[in-house]
Amino acid sequence: MAKRKISKTSKRRLVVLTPLVVFLVGYAIFTLVVTVHELYTLHSKEQNLQNNLTELKSEAENLKTEINKLQDADYVARYARENYLYTKDGEYVIKVNGEETKEKKEKINIAENYIIYGSSLLFILIFIYIIVKHRKKKKNQKK
Repeated sequence: MAKRKISKTSKRRLVVLTPLVVFLVGYAIFTLVVTVHELYTLHSKEQNLQNNLTELKSEAENLKTEINKLQDADYVARYARENYLYTKDGEYVIKVNGEETKEKKEKINIAENYIIYGSSLLFILIFIYIIVKHRKKKKNQKK
C-alpha cells in the first residue's frame, strides 16, 4: 500500500479549522447544557409555585368558610370560649394539657436520641476498656 501525500495547504487548513470546529462544537454543547439546566430549574420553580398556589387556594377557601361561620353568634361565642377561655356566668374554666406541641415532641425525640447514642458510646468504651485490661492481665500472667 502506498501512502498518500497530504499537501501543505491541506495541513494548514486542518491546523486552522480543527481548533475552530472543536471550539464551535464545545460552545454548542456548553450552551445546550446551560439551557437544559435553566429549563430544569424553571420547571422546579414552576412546580413549587403550583404547589404553593394550591395551598393558598385551599387556605383561602378555609378562611372563607371561617368567615361565614363567624357570622353566626353561637359559633362566635363557642369559639371564644374554646380558644380564648371566655366563660358564661357561673361557668369555670378547667384547662387540660393533653396534647404536646409538635416542637416539644421533636425536642424530646432529639434528647432521647442523644441519650441512646451517648449510652451506646459509653457501653462500647467500657467494653473496649475491659478487653484491654483483660489482655494486659493475660500478658502479665504469661511472663
